[in-house]
Amino acid sequence: MRRTLFGIFSLVMVFALMLSACTPKEEAPAPTDAPVEAPVEEPVDEPVEEPVDEPVEEPVATSPWEGVTPAKEIVFWHQHSGEEREAAMKIIVDGFNATNEYGITLTDEYAGGYGDIYTKMLAILNTPDVPDIVVGYQNQIATYQLADSFFDMNTVIDDPVYGMPKEDQADFFEGFFNQDVYPLYDNQRLGLAPNRSMEVLYYNLDWLKELGFDGPPTTPEEFREMACAASENPFSGSKGEESMGYQLSIDTSRFASWTFAFGGDIYDGATNQYTLNSPEAVAAFEFMQDLFADGCARLVSENYGDQTDFGNGSLLFTVGSSSGLPYYGNAVNEGAGFEWSVAALPTTTGTPKQNVYGASVSIPKSTPERELAAWIFLKYYTSPEIQKIWAEASGYFPVRKSVADMMSDYMAANPTYKAAWDLLDYGYFEPAVPGYDFVRDEIEVVMAAVVDNPDLDVQAEFDTLNQFGNDTLAEQLEQLN
Repeated sequence: MRRTLFGIFSLVMVFALMLSACTPKEEAPAPTDAPVEAPVEEPVDEPVEEPVDEPVEEPVATSPWEGVTPAKEIVFWHQHSGEEREAAMKIIVDGFNATNEYGITLTDEYAGGYGDIYTKMLAILNTPDVPDIVVGYQNQIATYQLADSFFDMNTVIDDPVYGMPKEDQADFFEGFFNQDVYPLYDNQRLGLAPNRSMEVLYYNLDWLKELGFDGPPTTPEEFREMACAASENPFSGSKGEESMGYQLSIDTSRFASWTFAFGGDIYDGATNQYTLNSPEAVAAFEFMQDLFADGCARLVSENYGDQTDFGNGSLLFTVGSSSGLPYYGNAVNEGAGFEWSVAALPTTTGTPKQNVYGASVSIPKSTPERELAAWIFLKYYTSPEIQKIWAEASGYFPVRKSVADMMSDYMAANPTYKAAWDLLDYGYFEPAVPGYDFVRDEIEVVMAAVVDNPDLDVQAEFDTLNQFGNDTLAEQLEQLN
């Protein structure tokens, strides 16, 4: 124990008294009035106990889905057909059913083309008969949501138990990931992209070289020169009966692609209005009118007729989806067997502006149990390993950036796929608004009319078309009020 100064002083005094008792007494000194100072106890630093950090328990993240048990059986409606895609879909579905920890069994069903699925869905929205997952273009989903009939994935995507980690969300190409968020519906996420395609220019390189050109056109003027030269100078290896520079497919995506190539757009997101009569759209189809009038282009006469004619060497250029790459490859191998590739559409601005599109997978409203089970499959379906399987079998582009490294061997073996992939940074999108299907139908009518009749005033035709588009949009949006 530590003694205080006071205690030590006391012992000294006692010891002194004992000594004085043993020695002769001296005369005591006279008393004085001087005060006697009492001994002062010096402060002693007591040991300071360091505060002990008590372990702080992190709050346990809770999930609003904790009380929900995923449904055991769910159905996926899609449009995928063909031997390779069907085989790949079977691998994906079987893998999910065998490995998911919730005992979910998913059944995939071919439900027809996009139009067939759209018609079927309109009849059963907000009923128990809806599939648990359905494919659809963004404008189709926007139309469905006028009836508040689709599940908002924002309610689960960041969930601590069932959500998608932030690093996985960041792995999606930003444009693809954001394409299924709808400002029109308070930024609800109504879909998730499993794949994407892009409009590209297919060209016969061997034929171009015979015509004296080193590569594909980069401007509309070059495109015209090459197409007209091809219409007059057949390819030496052709197995077809005629020779043509370009065939135009009457399709709204083609309308958008050529408008983009001329530097324009077909919809203004800031004003929520169609711009189908923009100067760029008019210029693109006046250019197309001239090509037709001069015999350098014509319409596609039957489904995939341009693909067939391209393969047999009688068509120099065609514009179509990158998802058709395997089919074009087969057509060339079975046809004229020439060197070919794909490129950006020729542009007036010097910078490509490519039409990127693709249906997403969405979840119709049903029950929490079915919705949760459907979401669990969508996470699996869009995971990198599954994306690789699906992209290589389907010819689509994956939507996850990390998949590119996983597909390096595939891209090396398929240089046309790599050429298209390298154009993704230049992607633009068609409008994701309700009623676009009706507008698309009218666009195709007007497209056919202006290229078939070179005397039609493109500006006047497109003014009427644009008015129709905005009137249709207004009618659709009235349902939100």
